Amino acid sequence: MKAIKYLNLFLITPLIVCFCVVSCKGQKTFGEQYLKLERVIPLPGVKGRIDHLDINLKDGVVYVAALGNNTLEAIDLQQGKLLHSIKGLEEPQGVGYISRNNEIIVANGGNGDCYFYNADTFEKTGSLHLYSDADDVRYDSIAGKVYVGYGKGGIAIIDADSHHQTGDVELTAHPEGFQVDRKQGQLFINVPDVHEIAVANMASQKTITHWKMNVAAANFPMALDDKNNRLFVVCRKPARLIVMDNENGKILSVNECVADADDVYYDENNKRIYVSGGEGYINIFAEQEDGTFKEIGNIPTGFGARTSLFAQALKLLIVAARATTDEDAKLMIYKAMK
Repeated sequence: MKAIKYLNLFLITPLIVCFCVVSCKGQKTFGEQYLKLERVIPLPGVKGRIDHLDINLKDGVVYVAALGNNTLEAIDLQQGKLLHSIKGLEEPQGVGYISRNNEIIVANGGNGDCYFYNADTFEKTGSLHLYSDADDVRYDSIAGKVYVGYGKGGIAIIDADSHHQTGDVELTAHPEGFQVDRKQGQLFINVPDVHEIAVANMASQKTITHWKMNVAAANFPMALDDKNNRLFVVCRKPARLIVMDNENGKILSVNECVADADDVYYDENNKRIYVSGGEGYINIFAEQEDGTFKEIGNIPTGFGARTSLFAQALKLLIVAARATTDEDAKLMIYKAMK
């Protein structure tokens, strides 16, 4: 794909790591020196689509919203195994680890409920009902607030201690990926149904501007580089990675990328972007001297493996792959190399 100018580790069996050099769609594998596959953790019994992930860095536990399975899976990274499965959920989409209370929040798309659980015992500690389609979750540890996108157009603001909703940002359609920028005191929110990014003031809880997506549509995942005032937005129609100035919405760079992307991350240590997509690849982009990005890697993962999590502190990119007729669902753990 060319740019438009614009812990104990487990041994991996040869069958797991022996990805073909050229995929069934003819895309070449390259850039494997930037992401090293260190282990694969099976998720037996997990069926259907897998949505978002989060991590408890203190205990080394990854939480996986298994939407199609109606479960939340807690995976011990050190031991490479399932710790616990919370069952009986309603299409879990978003998940967040609330470090100040050692709790997990799960946002359910099926009924709009947000459930809180103790991260040690997995006992439910609270619940909150949103109108419908509770989705992506962000936790602001400094302010002690949790943000949840939901319904036909809203970001719910929840007090992390009381589990009560304390505010709401009204939007014109359902939000997808969004980011909390404490530096500017703003929320940046993908609203794909109206082809825009909404910018909201955190203090007033009001939308202050709208940036129309004119280069591409279906803007779903988003990442933030608050140090350099940049947003990384991935669109699906067509598949594009768009780098924007988050102070004025100016487009700085555009690249072709993997199709059906659902997560994007910025690796500030290596100045790289990782995009995971359901087409079955991780795309890696490196920052150039002029501020644009160049694709330097295309790593095959498997069809439908579109959600991921980048843990900067651990230098790990964790990709979730759904079950197929031949294989269990799994987490693929990659180490970001210099």
